[in-house]
Amino acid sequence: MNILITGANGYIGQRLIPVLLEEDHHLYCCVRQKKRFDAAYTHEKITAIEIDFLEEDPECFLPENIDVAYYLIHSMSSGDDFEKKEAFTAHRFLQLLHRTKCQQIIYLTGIVNEANLSKHLDSRFAVEKILQASPIPLTALRAGIIVGSGSASFEIIRGVVEKLPFMVAPKWLNTLCQPIAIRNVIQFLRGVALRKACYDQHYDIGGPEVLSYKKMLLEFANIRGLKRWIVTLPVMTPKLSSYWLYFVTSTSYPLAVNLVHSMKVNVICSPNLLAEELGIELLTYKTAVELAFSRIEQQMVLSSWKDAFSSSNTSLDVLSFVEVPVHGCFKDTKWRILKDEPAKVLNNIWSIGGEKGWYYGTDLWKLRGLMDKFAGGVGLRRGRTNATAIEAGDALDFWRVLVADKQRSRLLLFAEMKLPGEAWLEFRIMKKHQQWQLRQTATFRPKGVWGRLYWIAMLPFHYFIFNGMIRNIVKTAQKNPE
Repeated sequence: MNILITGANGYIGQRLIPVLLEEDHHLYCCVRQKKRFDAAYTHEKITAIEIDFLEEDPECFLPENIDVAYYLIHSMSSGDDFEKKEAFTAHRFLQLLHRTKCQQIIYLTGIVNEANLSKHLDSRFAVEKILQASPIPLTALRAGIIVGSGSASFEIIRGVVEKLPFMVAPKWLNTLCQPIAIRNVIQFLRGVALRKACYDQHYDIGGPEVLSYKKMLLEFANIRGLKRWIVTLPVMTPKLSSYWLYFVTSTSYPLAVNLVHSMKVNVICSPNLLAEELGIELLTYKTAVELAFSRIEQQMVLSSWKDAFSSSNTSLDVLSFVEVPVHGCFKDTKWRILKDEPAKVLNNIWSIGGEKGWYYGTDLWKLRGLMDKFAGGVGLRRGRTNATAIEAGDALDFWRVLVADKQRSRLLLFAEMKLPGEAWLEFRIMKKHQQWQLRQTATFRPKGVWGRLYWIAMLPFHYFIFNGMIRNIVKTAQKNPE
């Protein structure tokens, strides 16, 4: 089959691609940043198409020979007008798809069985209606909470459970849902492709259990061997609940708002026989969590919602800034001579952030992350998807990876924290005067007077932090021979 995948850089898209490649399909992957995608995929059966469905481009065309199109675009965390964006995107998608020979659209959406829906679920349902009005047959798969390593729900639950032994939580923790393992979601997405019995149909997909969010948290804690106590209060408003979720977990505030409103709505499947017809064995919530942790422990997490640009307020355009600005910038550059071959130091650089930290001033980094949270930024809680592997576009604590070129020994990060300016942090190993050296450069481009005052105020901290960081990156590499 020739298959079109929109949102191919997203959490679901990255899980679906390897499965379809194993079956020898040709994939046309729609992404907003081709460079980022090409860095991760070089398969001969993949063709990347750079396209932004939020923009009108009269010169943009999709391949004519498409058999199936997966619609995996989501705009939940992109501000107050995400409903308009989602509707526009769906219309634009159909406009381009109608020029092809596509036989089926497959849309992953949310369960919408309650009379009163959240703005998020209502928007998802509106998109389904738009796609349904097309002459191309639609198969809509309606899912609730998706549980898998790197999924938004999994990481948020993990953040709450592992950080808080005792929780005073909002009453929506008593809301019921039917969680589904990411493995089952991919099986459904694959199983309905070109299955004519599924044309012009919608199906609720969920696991075998109906659980409250409170029960999910306690079960998660039990799996991790943690004792947790939860008290729910009826007095927490949606706004307070959003702030609670934002400060406790790694989610952005706009996403927290939409999640809270969605979590007030029961998401329980209407019965259907699709799993039985496709031969899918539905996994329990416990099994889904255990499988997720086995992937994490083996460093096999394929994708994470935190790496999506919707997890921050940063424009996708920053990925094109592979060269750091020179004019109008403040710089802090440090050099260290490497006594041995640079491979060990490079491995240290590639392990930076997340659980390992930043090699110096861990408490100061945490304090800066907390300050960023209070200012409405992403904070440090996003961590990193993989302990040793980094790709361009990944989230790394409150940084975004712009360049991760291990062959050329260069890592370039862009700050997504709240700042009165723009900041970059670059590590580069190079030969200078016949010696291998590590160059660490912090660059800050201030915005106005406040930006300049900020840089001056931070100079004493930068002196200790950046000196300590480069010193320990080199020192620990020499202490720990491979």
